Amino acid sequence: MSALRAAAVIPARWASTRFPGKPLARLAGRLVIEHVWDAVHSSGLFDEAVVATDDQRVADAVKAFGGNVAMTSPRHASGSDRVAEVAGELNADIIVNVQGDEPFLTAAPLRDLLAAFDDPDVQVASLMHHLQDETALHDPNRVKVVCACNGDALYFSRAAIPYGRDMGCHSHCYVHIGVYAYRRQTLLRFVHLPHGRLEETEKLEQLRLLEHGIPIRMVATDYRGIGIDTPNDLVRAEELFDCGGP
Repeated sequence: MSALRAAAVIPARWASTRFPGKPLARLAGRLVIEHVWDAVHSSGLFDEAVVATDDQRVADAVKAFGGNVAMTSPRHASGSDRVAEVAGELNADIIVNVQGDEPFLTAAPLRDLLAAFDDPDVQVASLMHHLQDETALHDPNRVKVVCACNGDALYFSRAAIPYGRDMGCHSHCYVHIGVYAYRRQTLLRFVHLPHGRLEETEKLEQLRLLEHGIPIRMVATDYRGIGIDTPNDLVRAEELFDCGGP
């Protein structure tokens, strides 16, 4: 990876439907977005890191704690679109989309994600972890993924896949973690591709890549992908910090 320049872009919007203003919510004495920035910046893995936002309140807060920030269009439909707008101005070969609500992210999964690009055929990479919580198997908010022998994703679904006809599929099931890395030109191409039938059916943006023949190399990790989507998630995150982390 030493020959490739890597940049991390952290999309952070104020107008979350389930938790407005969550980037500036306080967690263990600091802002949620500050926890994410510190994890990315302290990893030492990136030539550049930037928070991408469409809200001046978020931008001002990021500048106040010493982070880099870029203002983006308020019309973006997804975080990927926001990341791509910033990526278009960056001097980087690999762009990593780090969600702004993942305060427990560590350097190890990011390092493994970047290492996937040692294979010159890899255009996109993402993370997954082995299913350990049986309740997640049938939870549509926990996206499952099945892979080919080379580690490329075959399909993502909100349903339980693979289906164990003769046995439970718990031991073979992986849960997707929405941290993505792209070769820069692949990301810029991706956000202009038309939405496909599978993406519209499952409401999973990553299926657009597969429908257009762009493989996603999946990287197994012990990181659990603990994000903050609701105020209740913030309460649970605070409890985790009190206990020393996940």
